[in-house]
Order: sequence, then structure tokens, then C-alpha cells
Amino acid sequence: MYRDQRFGTETSKTITGTTIEMLHGPSLREYRDYLRRLEQSHPYNRLTDEAFLEKLRITEKGTLTYGGLLFFGNNGAIQNIFNDFRIDYLEIPGTSYQDAPIRYAYRMDEQENIWQYFFALFRRIAGAVEVPFQLTPEGFATEEQPQLGALREALVNLLMHTDYFSVMKPRIRVFTDKIEFLNPGALPQSLEKIRAGDLSLPRNPVIAKLFRIINLAENAGYGLGKMESGWMQYSKSKPLIEQGIDFTRIEFKFSRKGGQKGGQKGGQKSGQKGGQKILLGTPQKELLQVLKKNPSVSRKTLAIAFGINESAIQKHLDALKIKGIIERKGAPRGGQWIIKVP
Repeated sequence: MYRDQRFGTETSKTITGTTIEMLHGPSLREYRDYLRRLEQSHPYNRLTDEAFLEKLRITEKGTLTYGGLLFFGNNGAIQNIFNDFRIDYLEIPGTSYQDAPIRYAYRMDEQENIWQYFFALFRRIAGAVEVPFQLTPEGFATEEQPQLGALREALVNLLMHTDYFSVMKPRIRVFTDKIEFLNPGALPQSLEKIRAGDLSLPRNPVIAKLFRIINLAENAGYGLGKMESGWMQYSKSKPLIEQGIDFTRIEFKFSRKGGQKGGQKGGQKSGQKGGQKILLGTPQKELLQVLKKNPSVSRKTLAIAFGINESAIQKHLDALKIKGIIERKGAPRGGQWIIKVP
């Protein structure tokens, strides 16, 4: 309760004795590369890494903030401050633990930090629902799939508003009839007040800003409208939101017609198996269109955009290379795709 009285301030504080050496270098590079692809003219792209970290309050005079460490830190450094840091993700082959033949079919391994968790979690979540996926020319998801937007908003909300000082851990459970997001920490106001206005009071302001800069979160409010309207379009029902004294739970029921996309049946293979269906027909043509518009797009970005895993994306890229349509120039990181045919 005392932490809730200081809502929105704790993770903005600095951690004595920390330095930028405790950050996970690949995560920072991936984030900055993502921002460059998203908006090449963004003023933050012209900053040095040190200035970038200070500008976004990842550091203050070289010392890490709690939010900066959680978002970009290496896992060992995070674990030293936040004991047993993790975001639990489980796929359960039933409508509850009681009717499932096993406790879970898949449980996500620990990831390095919040940035890495976002991509790993979104890949699995996107594989759990039917998504008639379309892309922008830059290789990003369009907003024409409301169910995907609703689930992404719920995921980002969980990551932004979790009380990371709580002994309770944030958790996502995918059942055969629903997806449940549970995060420690209550909302600062009632749902009625949040819906009535554009209340913007994130529990973790540094983390929230990092998501908002790259357009992965709403600029105001808690994204409840996007979650509710998006899921209503998909399943004809709104997500169920439960607010406790020290937790928030959001449940998305699958429609009877669409249902869950077989993630539990396939276990760990579900992401790739379901994702392949998205690309049936002309997968190479779809990928080629993206590569023409954005030759520097990464395999990870393609995987997120198409809603499948990186190995599935690599198979389609290999097919294009075998046919002599594309080739890769430069280093694995920072290289470009060369289109060899008109």
C-alpha cells in the first residue's frame, strides 16, 4: 500500500552504484535501430548513446534508474536488484488447470530484460489467435487487425504498469478459450474514472515513455478503449477487467467461431505452425515487397510483423536466395538485402 501512495515515482529513481556497463548492449542497439526504421527523422536518432540514455532517463549522470535497468539491463544486474525478475508465460491445454491433461504445454524461458520479453511474448501471443495479417511497406503490422492491437496493448500495459517491487510476478496464461494478463499493482483510479478521461499516470514512467516513443503504447490513458473495441470487433465480446487491491487482471475470451489457434495442441511448435498459415499463397512475394521498401529490415522485425518465429522467416528468405532473387550484403548486423530482379 505504501508503494501505491508513491505511484509512478519508484522506478524513476536512480540506483546507487550502477553504471551503463550493466546495460545489455544488443538490446539498446536493437531499440535504437527499431526507432530509426520507424521514424528516420526522429531527433533522438541524432543523439550519442550517452545522450540518448540521459534524455530518456535510463540514466541520470551515468547512474541507472530502476526503469532503465529493467528495460535495457543485463539479466544478472537486474536479478541483483529485483530478486527473481521474470514475466511468466504459460500455454495450458485446457480451459483451466483442472481440465488440462498436463499443467502446461509451454512455459517461456527467462529473457534478458523487458525489451526482450516484449518481442518474445508478442510472438507467442500473436500465434494464439487467427490473424489475417497485413504489413505496411516498412514491414510493421497495420492496425487493420483489431485483435492483434488489443492484445499488444494489453501486453504493453502489463509491462508498463507492473509493480516490479512486488513479490507477485506478472503472468500471462493462454488457455484454449481465453488469454489472461495478470500484473501485480492496482490501477491508480477506478475503471470508470480512467474511461471517463485521458488519465495518464503510468506506474513506471521511464518504461512507459520508451514504449510510447516507438508507437507501441497510447500517448494518453491506459489503452482500455483500444483493448475493448479491438476485441469486440474480433470476438463480439469485451475483455473482462478485474481490479484488486494489489493486482490487475484482464481476460480476453476467444470467440467460438475463431477460437484459439492451436497453440496448445502444438506446444512449442505452435508459433511456427500457425504462423506458416499466414504466409501461405505468396509468402516470397510478401517478403520481397517489404525488402524492397526497407532493405535493412531485420529478421526479428519481420518475425514480429508476420506473427511467426524467426526460423520460419529464415526459411522464406532462404527460398528467395536460392531462387536468385535476393542476396545479403554486409555484416549480419547492419547489413542490407539486395534485390537482384526488377
